[in-house]
Amino acid sequence: MQTVSANKTFLGTALTASRPVNRQAPRRAMATQASAATAFNTKRSEEIITEAKELLPGGVNSPVRAFKSVGGQPIVFDHVKGAYCWDVDGNKYIDYVGSWGPAIVGHAHDEVVAALQEQLVKGTSFGAPCELENVLAKMVIDRVPSCEMVRFVNSGTEACLSVVRLMRAFTKREKIIKFTGCYHGHGDQFLVAAGSGVLTLGLADSPGVPATTAAATLTAKYNDLDSVRALFEANPGEIAGLILEPVVGNSGFIEPTKEFLVGLKEICAENGALLCFDEVMTGFRIAKGCAQEHFGVTPDLTTMGKVIGGGLPVGAYGGRRDIMEMVAPAGPMYQAGTLSGNPLAMVAGIKTLEILGRPGAYEHLDNITKRLINGILEAGKETGHAMCGSSISGMYGFFFTEGPVSSFEDATKSDTAKFGKFHRAMLERGVYFAPSQFEAGFTSLAHTEADIDQTIEAVRDALKSIDP
Repeated sequence: MQTVSANKTFLGTALTASRPVNRQAPRRAMATQASAATAFNTKRSEEIITEAKELLPGGVNSPVRAFKSVGGQPIVFDHVKGAYCWDVDGNKYIDYVGSWGPAIVGHAHDEVVAALQEQLVKGTSFGAPCELENVLAKMVIDRVPSCEMVRFVNSGTEACLSVVRLMRAFTKREKIIKFTGCYHGHGDQFLVAAGSGVLTLGLADSPGVPATTAAATLTAKYNDLDSVRALFEANPGEIAGLILEPVVGNSGFIEPTKEFLVGLKEICAENGALLCFDEVMTGFRIAKGCAQEHFGVTPDLTTMGKVIGGGLPVGAYGGRRDIMEMVAPAGPMYQAGTLSGNPLAMVAGIKTLEILGRPGAYEHLDNITKRLINGILEAGKETGHAMCGSSISGMYGFFFTEGPVSSFEDATKSDTAKFGKFHRAMLERGVYFAPSQFEAGFTSLAHTEADIDQTIEAVRDALKSIDP
């Protein structure tokens, strides 16, 4: 029987000391939740979303929140804590979205909140240098193999926009390569064969993107080195660099092969192009030193977000010193931001990375996430549903298809209608999964074995209610 005593020091009150998990408690909780499923009430959420549709495009401020691919009205959050979220109707859920990744130490972690409260009285924004920027920068540089210098921005999208400009400035070339189904924010050059919300809504590309911009973005197939070689051969001396999610999270969770990442580095080096890992999702989540540490492949540049801000809006890009010194005011490539290096975001990021650096943190993430995905897949097998999936540390995903899934093209074979039914059934049973088949899921240090066991029971019960 597994226990959780080794992780008590970094989880604080999230774990109940070193007692073995009570296997019957999750089942009793599940029975109660399942019996209440028919009375699942989201009336207040529906009222708020109905009003929001008159005020906000589609009623939301980010498309995937609209539940377009899973059906039903979105639920409206009221508050979050630890591994849980509560909606405005009082329903409680075990949360596997975690604000789309940032809540890796758990929502509203006491230490993060205390650090923010201390900073609030000093000021919420300076628009001037502060020492906190140095502190977080040193933490990033110390952990991330590719980073010799770093620039903080306000989102992952801004980081990716900036890094592409930097690749072009450094190489004096215009074209970039991205991979079909990989999402790097909503910048014009990225909305070509993008994943995530674009895929969820069934939009191949986005209106408003100039043809000249789209023409400078070349697309390759993930985990397929031949498709990359072909692009370099067809565009000799024209490609500035290549950007990819080292582990895809925006077409669902898709792992690379080690040979694929090594091959990309070699191809870029042979052609004088730069390699950038978009670690907005994977950064500090699948390893202390990000995906590049996990796989042992160091890119030229890296973009970061989510975890690095501890729940506040922040992003960053970093890399080799000779490249980063192209960025203004050290160099000619201009990029600026009023709120860049915001002290609140710096404080939240510093405390979050500090907590993640404590003994046992990544072991806990790996153990509970494996337990979760293995339980989900076993439940699928028991109930006759074709499913596949995997995980790395605190990031995971599953598809309603036999698999394996190694690219966007494979992911699109998933039964999205079935996922929609499954997602609603899980909400009714008190579990909040990402409202799209094409999004990765996230665990946190606050999730316990009891949470995982309750979730697996809910999955099994939900799958029994859906025809295979």
